[in-house]
Amino acid sequence: MQIRTLFSTLALAMGLSLAPAHAERVYTVGTDATFAPFESLSQNREVVGFDADLIKAIAQKAGLKIKIINTPWEGLFAGLNNGERDIVIAAVTITPERKASMDFSEPYFEAKQLIIVRDGSKVTKLADLKGKKVGVQTGTTGDTVAQKAFGKTSPDIRRYENIVLAMTELRAGGIEAVVADNGVVNNYLVNNKNSKLKTIDDSSFAKEYYGIAVKKGNKALLDQLNKGLAATKADGTFQKISQQYFGH
Repeated sequence: MQIRTLFSTLALAMGLSLAPAHAERVYTVGTDATFAPFESLSQNREVVGFDADLIKAIAQKAGLKIKIINTPWEGLFAGLNNGERDIVIAAVTITPERKASMDFSEPYFEAKQLIIVRDGSKVTKLADLKGKKVGVQTGTTGDTVAQKAFGKTSPDIRRYENIVLAMTELRAGGIEAVVADNGVVNNYLVNNKNSKLKTIDDSSFAKEYYGIAVKKGNKALLDQLNKGLAATKADGTFQKISQQYFGH
């Protein structure tokens, strides 16, 4: 007892703490694993895909410990704002509306909307879909595009939890078209070669850019992510990941 007391006294005198060291912080990363090839679930229920590999590489470069958590799209941004998630990477298009409520990293992917219809369809542009049932994933850029074209309250806009469900409905004849991001559309068609679907590139669709989101005002974390992203591009890691998923 005297030895222990003496050690405690010496430790206090030397400014040492007897409390255990704090564990390094683990940053939670939210993603919606229904958007292959950006994010999906493996047979082991692990989140895999371009975004998953990229955020792991960025975290390594930035010296961050992360944990990726599959989160429904509808809850991603609420979770970010209330602190349940520190980071969101889920093929999120940077838009003025979203920038008002969250902060984004430098862009990491250029995307564009595509229209998907069944073979034999006479649709050649977005305007041709007026009065027809159009499928979108709820809350995505495709949803926004459809609302701007046909009205926010249009009964012809059919919303789905994910693009796969929308595509299934299109193939079954329940809707006339789907509007969605080119990356996920092309991946779906590659993996469903007998889908009897085709894509239409409407020249009115603007280019879009994906970014990594953090809570509004979290500049310190955003700076670390941007440095990590820049480092992956500088040493070729980004290009390797892109080659794996997109062939370029």
